[in-house]
Amino acid sequence: LVSSTLLFYIGMAFAYFVVFPLAFGFLTHAAPEGVQVSTDIRSYLDFVMALFIAFGVSFEVPVAIVLLCWMGVTTPDDLRKKRPYVLVGAFVVGMLLTPPDVFSQTLLAIPMYCLFEVGVFFARFYTGKRLTRDEDAAAEEAQGKEE
Repeated sequence: LVSSTLLFYIGMAFAYFVVFPLAFGFLTHAAPEGVQVSTDIRSYLDFVMALFIAFGVSFEVPVAIVLLCWMGVTTPDDLRKKRPYVLVGAFVVGMLLTPPDVFSQTLLAIPMYCLFEVGVFFARFYTGKRLTRDEDAAAEEAQGKEE
């Protein structure tokens, strides 16, 4: 619970301190010469909130991976085999969650893929504990039947 809240806030901080300056710089410099960029507060807040939510949720990837492996839905080895698909999926999720510019999409997809790798790394610790408990339970069950 603490790690998921912390990761959500880290995602929002990443959006605020890294993505916003780069995205706003890109959007203001992309305007044609002689055109003044002026946005209303509603558009600005929609953009900011969309990025906050997108980055906050995307930084939850390690928690989701650890939970899936802990519950036995998948294993770290299976996830390692699917790395190319995860990379493409990260860009698709970035496309769907961020405002319609490639810059924000890329700034969401790359950390999301890196967080996937972090999740796979930590999932192997929790998968091993789960397998040990399952093996112990199976051994106790077999021992109970022998008696």
